[in-house]
Amino acid sequence: MRSRMWWGTTAVVLGGLLSAGCGGEDGDSGDGGEASPAAGKAASDGYPVTVTDCMGARTTFSEAPRKIVTSNASSLELLLRLGAGDKVIGTGFPPGKGTLPGELDAPAQKVKVLGQTVIPKEKLLGSGADVYIDTFANMNMGGGMGDAPTEEEFKAAGIKHIYLKSTACAAQSKSPVTDLTAVEEDITSLGAVTGTSAKAKELVTSMKEKTDAVRKAVGGTAEAERPTYFFFDYDAGTKQPMAVCNRQIANAVITQAGARNVFADCDGDFKPVGWEEVIAENPDWIQLGVRNRGSEAANKKAFDEAQKWLETNSATKGLKAVEEGHFLRIGSEQTTIAGVENADTVEEIAKTLYPGKVD
Repeated sequence: MRSRMWWGTTAVVLGGLLSAGCGGEDGDSGDGGEASPAAGKAASDGYPVTVTDCMGARTTFSEAPRKIVTSNASSLELLLRLGAGDKVIGTGFPPGKGTLPGELDAPAQKVKVLGQTVIPKEKLLGSGADVYIDTFANMNMGGGMGDAPTEEEFKAAGIKHIYLKSTACAAQSKSPVTDLTAVEEDITSLGAVTGTSAKAKELVTSMKEKTDAVRKAVGGTAEAERPTYFFFDYDAGTKQPMAVCNRQIANAVITQAGARNVFADCDGDFKPVGWEEVIAENPDWIQLGVRNRGSEAANKKAFDEAQKWLETNSATKGLKAVEEGHFLRIGSEQTTIAGVENADTVEEIAKTLYPGKVD
C-alpha cells in the first residue's frame, strides 16, 4: 500500500485544470479552457502559457518558474513526477518519511519545510518564490489557520498564485465528479507551466490506458448490478463516519472502477453521517481507508485495526461486507487526493470487484 499523509485537501473539482489565482492577477477574466500559448504568441519553447482559475481569470507565464513553493505534498509529488522537483524551494504539509513512493521519497525529504501545516503568511510572502501552487482554494488555505495572503499581497511579493483545480474548486462544481478528466487536465496544465509537457503527456497517457482498460472490462455491467461501495475513513474517527460525496475525487475513482458509492447522492466532498445510514445502505464492499504511516508494517497494523473495529463493533459487524470479509486495503490519499495514483486505485478496486475481468 502506498499512500501519503497530506491532509488538509478536502475540496474537489469539476473542470480540472491548473488554475490561476482568483482575481486574475495577470490578465483578463476568461472562459476557462486548457492551458495554452497566449493567442498569436506561440513560441517554439511553448511560452507564453496562460492558465485560468475556477472563474476563468487568467495568469500568463512567459517562461518556466524558477522557484516554486507548494502548499502541500500533493502538488509537490506532481512536480517531482514531472521532473520539476528541483525548482521547489519549500512546502507546507510536508510528506512524512517513507510516504511517497520509491524514488520520489528522497528528493521530497530534501525540500525545505515552510510549515508543518499551512505555511504562515509572512513566511510564504517572504519565501522568494515566483509561483505558489495552492491546493486550498476557497478554503482559507486549508483551515482557518491565520489569514491567507490577498492576491494583491501575492502580486506585491512577485508571486504568481495558482491552484490545482482538481482539488480546489468544489464550490464551482455543478455536477458529480465521475471520472479523472480534471486530474489529467491539471497534470497537462502543470506540465505546460513548468516546461515539462512531454512528461505530463506520458503520465496522462498511462493513466488513461489504465482507466480505459477498466472501462472496457466492466462497462457492460448494468448500473443496478454494480457492487455498492463504502469508503471507511478510519482516521477521521469511528464515532461518526465521514462519507465521501459526489464532488470528492474518490467518487470518480469508485465510479470508474465499476462500483457504486453508497453516498453518491450527497452533493459536496465530505459529509459526516451516522452509522445507521451506513447500515441502511449495507454496502457490498468496504475500503479500509487509512493514511500512510510511513512503513509497510505500520500500515498493516492500521488496516488490521480498522478491520477489527468493523468486525467487533455491534453496529457494523452485521454489515454484508463485514460478514463476507469484503474489505479493500487501499490507502486514503491515493483515493481521495488527486494524483497519478488515482488511476492505479481505479485498477486495484476493479481487479478486486471483478476478478478475471480486469488484467
